[in-house]
Amino acid sequence: MDKTVLITGGSKGIGKYTAGYLATLGYRIIINYRSNDEHAINFTAELSQISNQECIAIKADIASKQGSLSILEQLKNHGVSKIDILVHNAGPYISERKKMTDYSYEEWDQMINGNLNAVFYLSKHIIPMMRNQSWGRLIMFGYDRVDSAPGWLYRSAFASAKSGLASLTKTIAMEEAENGITANMICPGDIEGEWKELGIKDTAGSDDHENPVGRPGSGEDIARVLSFLVHEDSGFITGAIIPVTGGKDVLGKIHKQ
Repeated sequence: MDKTVLITGGSKGIGKYTAGYLATLGYRIIINYRSNDEHAINFTAELSQISNQECIAIKADIASKQGSLSILEQLKNHGVSKIDILVHNAGPYISERKKMTDYSYEEWDQMINGNLNAVFYLSKHIIPMMRNQSWGRLIMFGYDRVDSAPGWLYRSAFASAKSGLASLTKTIAMEEAENGITANMICPGDIEGEWKELGIKDTAGSDDHENPVGRPGSGEDIARVLSFLVHEDSGFITGAIIPVTGGKDVLGKIHKQ
């Protein structure tokens, strides 16, 4: 398959599972990572074997403008002239529960830069590549009900960035539809820890009584939806905000705690 995918934060979690899943479908994979060079290099070697073509690992921290733009420079150094599919998976997250006034300036900037501005920095340069071939796919990640811009207790910075990203996704979809480019957002539910890198079969026997489907979510649940959205024939789906939550009201649960 002559399609190249760039996945930010592609060396671990949902990004890693997605990279492996798309590699099995024949896509050429380029992963961006922030740390652990050995792990990223070894994983990229695995991807190359799976997809039967050269896959690349690019080190950069997208939470800064310089880091995001360095990805573009490194792509040039590797001789990569086009990106067909851009998956904005990376996004900093602060697990500590704190009110807006308790965030430091640095923390706030990190959340907004990594989850919203980085999408602008990369897409600004990659979308023109897609226009040249009249085809492209952009995938963003959000959270439960992000399209209604709900408040998220103790997550003001992350929620603000992702709500803005939902609007940006829809805007890109409208602006680039004439160029054969789609932009969609996937909103995972509670997929935590090791489940992010596991498949649906791995959830067998693992009950989740809080989830209507009765099992935990997995990386494969997200990767399957994503692989459909980036398919050659999925061009009629754009500007969509798609929850993949197993029917669980994630924010409703959080606000009751």
